[in-house]
Amino acid sequence: MGERKATVAAEVGLHARPAATFVQTAMKAPMDISVAKVTGGQRVNGKSILQIMALDVRQGETIVITAEGEGAEEVLDQLASIASTP
Repeated sequence: MGERKATVAAEVGLHARPAATFVQTAMKAPMDISVAKVTGGQRVNGKSILQIMALDVRQGETIVITAEGEGAEEVLDQLASIASTP
């Protein structure tokens, strides 16, 4: 199982536009993707905008993104980049 940690850099956290971009990218992947805060670690579906927004990830918080399967490393790199883009 692949895993990436990313510190959320967007001023609004992982909400609104950053969350939509994250989910759109995750939806293109054939595998399951999960996201959790490093602190308080409830895992949610990375392809669900409602679940991502319900995590209430704020600027400066770190998330863990996991995926398993062919192409997971590339997808994880893309998602970590989205999360860490201001």
